[in-house]
Order: sequence, then C-alpha cells, then structure tokens
Amino acid sequence: MIYNWQQRDWPHFTYDIEEIEDNLFSLAEESGLIMGMLNGMSKESQTETLVDIMVSEAIKTSEIEGEYMNRGDVVSSIRNNLGINKEPIKVKDKKASGIGSLMVDVRQTFMEPLTKEKLFQWHEMLMAGSRNIQVGVWRTHTEPMQIISGAAGKEKIHFEAPPSSRVPQEMDRFIAWFNATAPGGKKEIKKPSVRVAIAHLYFESIHPFEDGNGRIGRAIAEKALSQTLKRPVFLSLSKTIEAHKRAYYRALETGQRGNHITPWVKYFAETTLLAQRQARQLTDFVLKKTKFFDHFKDQLNDRQLKVVRRMFEAGPEGFEGGMNAAKYLSLTTSSKATATRDLQNLVKMNIFITQGGGRSTHYVLNLTGF
Repeated sequence: MIYNWQQRDWPHFTYDIEEIEDNLFSLAEESGLIMGMLNGMSKESQTETLVDIMVSEAIKTSEIEGEYMNRGDVVSSIRNNLGINKEPIKVKDKKASGIGSLMVDVRQTFMEPLTKEKLFQWHEMLMAGSRNIQVGVWRTHTEPMQIISGAAGKEKIHFEAPPSSRVPQEMDRFIAWFNATAPGGKKEIKKPSVRVAIAHLYFESIHPFEDGNGRIGRAIAEKALSQTLKRPVFLSLSKTIEAHKRAYYRALETGQRGNHITPWVKYFAETTLLAQRQARQLTDFVLKKTKFFDHFKDQLNDRQLKVVRRMFEAGPEGFEGGMNAAKYLSLTTSSKATATRDLQNLVKMNIFITQGGGRSTHYVLNLTGF
C-alpha cells in the first residue's frame, strides 16, 4: 500500500474549503459565545473552568492511548503548574505530573514559534517515568514504525510512517510549515479548523517519536488552534475524540492514504466544533454552579454541602447513577435516619429532583433558574 508520504505531492495537502464553510462560521460563533460567558465570570470561576477543561484534556488524551490517570493527581499537577496551590502538592505519579506540565506549557507558550527543542521538551514531560523509551529525541530504530491492530498472527497494518532516517528532514520541514502558516507567517492559514486539521494529520503521518506521538500530536493541534484564534482555547479536543475514538482512527487512516484531504479536514472541523460546544456547556455549568452556591451555601449543613459539591465535581454529564441514600451514607458517614432527613430537605428546598421509585429512587441536581 502507498501512503501519503510516499506520493509525489507530499506534503502539499489540498482540500475543498466550500464543504466546511458553514462549520467555520459556526466555530467562530461558538467561540464568540464562550468568550462572552467567560468575560461575565469572576476570575475564580474562569480559573475553575480552565482547570476543568485542562484536566479533561489531560485525562482523555491519555485514555485514547490506553493510559488511565488518577484525576486527583492530574488536578494537583495542573494546579501546581498554574501556581494556584499556595504550597505545591506532591504528585507521586510521574506520568500524571508530566501530562499536567505538558497541558500548562502548551497553553502558556501557544504564541511562541514551534521548535525542535520545544517538541523534545514536551516529549520529556510526557514520557516522565517511562522506561526503555528514547525520550526527547527523534526515533532512530531501523524497524518500520507501524500502526497495527489485531491479535498476533492476525495483525492489520493501518499505517506505516517514514523510516527513522527521514524523520529529522521531515520534522524540519513540518516545523517550517507550522510556523509559516501561523498568524503573520508567509503562508498563513486563516481558517482555524483547516490549519489544526492539517497540522495534526501532518505530524501524525511523520510519527517522529518512539512513543507518545498521538498525545504530542493533539498538543500541536491545540497550539495551532490557539495561535489561529489568537487566544488560548477553552475546549478539550481529546475528550471529544475519545468519545468517538473509532471514528477518529478511521478518519485518520483514510487521511493518510493521499494528500487531497477534504474528508479529513471536514471530520476534524466537525470535531473541533463539537469540542467547542461541549466547552460552552461546561462554562454554562460553572456559571450555574457559582450562582447555586451564592444562593444556597448558607442554607445547607456541612453534610449536604459535601454531597452537593461532590455532585458538581462530576460536571455537566452528572453524577453517575445520580445520588441515592447508600451513596449519601458513604460520603457523609451519617446515620440512615440523618441521611433520609437530609435528602428529604434537599428535595423540599428544590435542590434535588427525585427520579425513579422504590429501591431505584435517586436524585439529580435541579439547576433550573440558574
């Protein structure tokens, strides 16, 4: 099979912009809406929203690659790197610490030109604690770099990247392209969805590192989007990709078969738009949470506050299975009678909505009016 990098027109990507014009308009509209919402927030709420989005990105970009991080460790790492914690919290998991450092650095340096040194630095952060991996350098092994699925003996090769001997030259060309297409560059691409789609596909097709290419590639996508929008993005591409992982890999595999990439650009534009809409929902949720506590914080006892805060931590998707008496007892270590009384009061105050019945009775937050 012949891949994109083996073809004569590599890496001159072409696409039909007409197919994504509506999407580009919608992304600009969504971006404007979320910025308006953020401007109406307190600094504390803005920071909370930012941390939630960065934590989601860190966890989901790892889950796409089959690595599962402890949320608490990732939160601590990100808050440490943002300087939010007065006293830095020690994070034992080196990988969680590394992905948190990467998320913050991508955000804080988004307008800087891309360099080989920066990519090596990101790789060192990402691979912290890894063994038997060449860290902070391009891959050098002589065996083919292949993307494979399936059991031993029944493997399917989805893609084969350029040999390691070509990586330094290919990456020099990629970095030059990335900087030339940035705002003010000689070949500036003004459509954010187009530039981010090409940047991600281009990098993934080279696959320059021994490991971690997917996560670095998504960090590059965020940098490209932030540069073109001229502000750090408030969205998690990885959360959206992870929710539809098979579609992502199918689109990527198809995109790597040739250099006319309209279907790939369309797919990634749709993914970016969906991620922006999900971020707007999260921002709206944080606003509602702020108003909720302003209204109710003095009306709840310590047990109720603990439970309600725990439910809010679950985000817009909600606390899995809702709250019930057993979960309330577990979270508060109260008596059954106290838990029942607390839950009944929360319903009377119109804070909880009752769902189900009998043993299936559970409660969800009522955010109507906030």
